[in-house]
Amino acid sequence: MSASKKTAWAVAAAVFLPLVVAAPAAHADGKDGKDKQPKPPAMMSKVGGALLSKPGTQVRLGAGAPVLPKELSGRSWIVADAESGEVLAAHNAHWRLAPASTLKMLFADTLLPKFPKTQNHLVTNADLAGMGVGSSLVGIKEKQTYSVHDLWLGVFLRSGNDAVHVLTSMNNGIRQTVKDMNDHAAELQALDTNVVSPDGYDAPGQVSSAYDLTLIARNGMRKADFREYAATPRAAFPGEAKPGKKRETFEIQNTNRLLTGDIGVAPYQGIAGVKNGNTTHAGATFTGVAERNGRVLLVTVMNPSSKEQHAVYKEAARLLDWGFAASGKVTPVGELVPPRSERTTPTAPDDGTAPAPGKNAPEGPVHATAAAEKSGGVGIALAVAGGVLVLLAGAVFLVNRRWPLAGAAARGRRPGDSPEPEPEPESGSGSESEPGSKSSSDVTR
Repeated sequence: MSASKKTAWAVAAAVFLPLVVAAPAAHADGKDGKDKQPKPPAMMSKVGGALLSKPGTQVRLGAGAPVLPKELSGRSWIVADAESGEVLAAHNAHWRLAPASTLKMLFADTLLPKFPKTQNHLVTNADLAGMGVGSSLVGIKEKQTYSVHDLWLGVFLRSGNDAVHVLTSMNNGIRQTVKDMNDHAAELQALDTNVVSPDGYDAPGQVSSAYDLTLIARNGMRKADFREYAATPRAAFPGEAKPGKKRETFEIQNTNRLLTGDIGVAPYQGIAGVKNGNTTHAGATFTGVAERNGRVLLVTVMNPSSKEQHAVYKEAARLLDWGFAASGKVTPVGELVPPRSERTTPTAPDDGTAPAPGKNAPEGPVHATAAAEKSGGVGIALAVAGGVLVLLAGAVFLVNRRWPLAGAAARGRRPGDSPEPEPEPESGSGSESEPGSKSSSDVTR
């Protein structure tokens, strides 16, 4: 080959080779238009702090703080201190997404005080009318009597839409219950939340956010009954009553895999609930609370895109691990605000310059909202009836504070037990399916 031809080939290679190499990279980063993942709004709610209104991950690492886990694929997540309310880190915290059955936390927080647990109710056909196709069920039957305690076990452990519908009927129906839930969400300042269906069944316009679900869980954990149900791994549920025979029971197990464990998921140390969900539209959702070394954290994860089995639980566990390791080593990026009725900071005129609710300095470090927030506004790990604080060394404190129920998770699965199948996401439904559904390996999340 002549020198001139060699020169021509060299010039051609220099021009075209970079184009050939660059082509796959353009495809890989989604610039070819095939990246159809939804994007969060450019600006979201400022409740809890200005940083929480921004899309993307918000964290302020200090000296010695661990970096966030790499294996996080949730569209939205948050890690917060349950007692102080400080948000340690967040990702699209105020993105309004379908909540699935995590919305049942708001249902429970709203209706739990309305009915004594010893009250009995005879179920009618009308009580169970209107449930969505594929709804998760605990197994309630018409013309059978159940106590309110039984019904709440069905809501918390099996995410039973049948139990939700019976309690909704007792509360004067869906319209009244939806109104009560939306009013309660507004009182909690869970302003991203809009309830359409009390059971979390996918419905147009029904949304919440990782921030709101965490607020709701925090308030719910102030109630002793809420804490008890959320931390119960197994329970006996009434079967069908037959004339002349003692009514039999069957065992139900909590669908929260960080509480009970499952193949590939170990029970999380110190876990105390709270609620999981899974629908076709919402994907997998989960809010959890755990205690370790006297520190109590809340985590919410919404709709992870990872194909990892039990991804929502594993990502929640990673965030809890990070939160316990990072506690005291990060500057909070926001705070969980108190309910409206418990705010102690005067409301400034809405002239566009007022700080976000619960915030005194939009971009600065977050301060505790008020001492009253720890007693009456939060409770959770420190509360007893009436929001009265007790000494850490007191026996009453141990009874009331230990809602993580040390050992509860270990009691959730006994040696030799076979794991229950992972709930199947329902087509527009309320969350987890009844026993006998497909395993998560058969499910498209």
